Amino acid sequence: MSKQLPDVQATAPDVTVGLSQVGVTGVEKLVKIAREGKRPIVLMADFEVFVDLPSWRKGADMSRNMEVIDEILEEATREEAYRVEDVCGDAAERLLEKHEYTTRAEVSMEAEFVKRERTPASDKETQHTVDIIASATATEEGTREEIGAHVVGMTVCPCSQGMSAARAKQTLEDLEVDGETITRFLEEVPQPGHSQRGHATLTVEAAGDPEVDLNEIIDIARDSMSARIYNLAKRPDEDHMTYEAHADAKFVEDCVRAMAEGVTDRFDHLADDAVVSMRQSNDESIHQHNAHAERVVEMGTLREEVNGDLE
Repeated sequence: MSKQLPDVQATAPDVTVGLSQVGVTGVEKLVKIAREGKRPIVLMADFEVFVDLPSWRKGADMSRNMEVIDEILEEATREEAYRVEDVCGDAAERLLEKHEYTTRAEVSMEAEFVKRERTPASDKETQHTVDIIASATATEEGTREEIGAHVVGMTVCPCSQGMSAARAKQTLEDLEVDGETITRFLEEVPQPGHSQRGHATLTVEAAGDPEVDLNEIIDIARDSMSARIYNLAKRPDEDHMTYEAHADAKFVEDCVRAMAEGVTDRFDHLADDAVVSMRQSNDESIHQHNAHAERVVEMGTLREEVNGDLE
């Protein structure tokens, strides 16, 4: 006759303090994302799973967390989920159901997503790697899901470029080039500025499914910087990227505002209480520090700001 093992987690803790997050991190699972008329995308995803813990309970049921994650992810793998954020949402809701002491369950996921594309000038086929971000929070009031991406691009500093343009103008004046020609030259040939590798992160969170296309999120984030970058670059592509970046020099703040404009243009259907997170970090090339800007805002407020409706 086997003995029933004691449930130590259910006992009272020595210090009666509630915890906002208890769970597991670094859970790796294969997730299969279906596509209409195409082969599914298979992702190696890294999950984090948390529940809140009341002050009267010593510990959470870690094995139950893993059981739920295994169950929902195995199902998602077999049945080809259409949205990664829905996988997180399903898992969070099951966690809430299976933990009677829990009022909040959170599931987040990150994975590398590889997109095929063509280089801008040489038209060669290449691949682009994007970090997908998805999460969900389930409570008694309902479930909120988030989807987004972290992308890499190129920026050029407008301040540095302005100083180069001033030097070029003075040099041309010293060479007795006429003013009209100088103006036309500077308009046609962007002057050098120190370049940076930019990191843009854009996510959208809403009640239930955010109803936004992940590919559009990726495009908005990539286009918010001075220029897109590519894994493969022949000489014409290098020239294209360099010219495009210097023709659209942007501060780190400009990149966040470009994301804001892109979100309001493409996702105008989102509810006012949808939350948009926009973050830009640039690896400085002439400084030891990096530049950073971000904004987290509800969609209704963002629309008003972009449209100039706020007083």
